Amino acid sequence: MCYHYTFTKKQEQVMKAITAEWEMPFEPVFHANGFTFPHMPVITSQEPGKVQAYTWGLIPHWVGTLEEATKLRAQTLNAKGETIFEKPAFRSYVPKRRCLVLADGFFEWMEFQKKKYPHLVRLQEEELFAFAGIYSHWTEPETGELFRTFAIITTAANPFMARIHNSKQRMPVILPRAAWQDWLNPELPREKIQELLQPCPDSYLKAHTIDRAIGRPGADTNHAGTLAEVSYPELGASPEQFSLFDS
Repeated sequence: MCYHYTFTKKQEQVMKAITAEWEMPFEPVFHANGFTFPHMPVITSQEPGKVQAYTWGLIPHWVGTLEEATKLRAQTLNAKGETIFEKPAFRSYVPKRRCLVLADGFFEWMEFQKKKYPHLVRLQEEELFAFAGIYSHWTEPETGELFRTFAIITTAANPFMARIHNSKQRMPVILPRAAWQDWLNPELPREKIQELLQPCPDSYLKAHTIDRAIGRPGADTNHAGTLAEVSYPELGASPEQFSLFDS
């Protein structure tokens, strides 16, 4: 699962890391909550030279009304990599409409003794990375408004994430930088696509616990304090100890 992530890099920092034109002004997002359907930066296979704003929560092209779209998109924040070629909401997009969802961290919850503990997960050097995504363009029939939307692809958790997300044991697909160009190639064959839909190695990641305010309805969590480490003595000092508490 991946319903919450962060992208705190400033636009000029990202432009130094990747070669792409920014179509959108962008300020750091400390907490992107999928259930608020935020506009976030993506790079699509149709326009690989641009960073564009897409709305999180994929609306398939066959949806008939805005009411249907509003109901469905809460269920299409994520797409399971194992079934993405079969599910009606996703199968039309994975062959040629793939995207890079830019991020530098994501949030996941660990269960221990009937309580949930939020974690911030990042790459070891806290650098920019990309989730594997798919995207859709949907036009609202009555108004003609164009909705550009995306979903993040998930896979089975690696051992590191299985200790943190120990209830579902899922994680987003994090693409290695060397695979970005392939992921955006609309001619990439199905077997190659499936090869990329794998969990990243444990060694890529680090994590720490954060304040539970991130899960409180109505709380303002889009600020740097959300990312600060908060200690929970009952969990031990480091992710390496989380295996003691697996459910």
